[in-house]
Amino acid sequence: LQLVESGGGSVQPGGSLRLRCGGLNGDPRFTFDYLVVGWFRQAPGKEREAVSCISASGLVVNFAESVMGRFTITRDKTDWTVYLQMNSLKSEDAGTYYCAARADSPHCRAAASDFDYWGRGTQVTVSS
Repeated sequence: LQLVESGGGSVQPGGSLRLRCGGLNGDPRFTFDYLVVGWFRQAPGKEREAVSCISASGLVVNFAESVMGRFTITRDKTDWTVYLQMNSLKSEDAGTYYCAARADSPHCRAAASDFDYWGRGTQVTVSS
């Protein structure tokens, strides 16, 4: 699997972005419906943290309490894509956002080490 993130950019506080994770149908060994996909982010000088995850069954787990009520993760099997809708963005949301996938378990986990496939990231800047 070669994941590709897109949709990052620069917005003012309070703005919105929709991140896209593609490439989830790129390997015939894996079926999109059985992949667990998570979004992680990393700010400069900080560790990578889990933001949100959607399980193979569509169960959503938000690991970052700060994004609850503002970020929404969804999966669309018509185009084999997972999205992260980010609203009411704050300066502390800035960083590089990565999507990751795992196929060995149907469950979401917060540990980056539990995910086997990663994209290269997309940059999110929030400033006035």
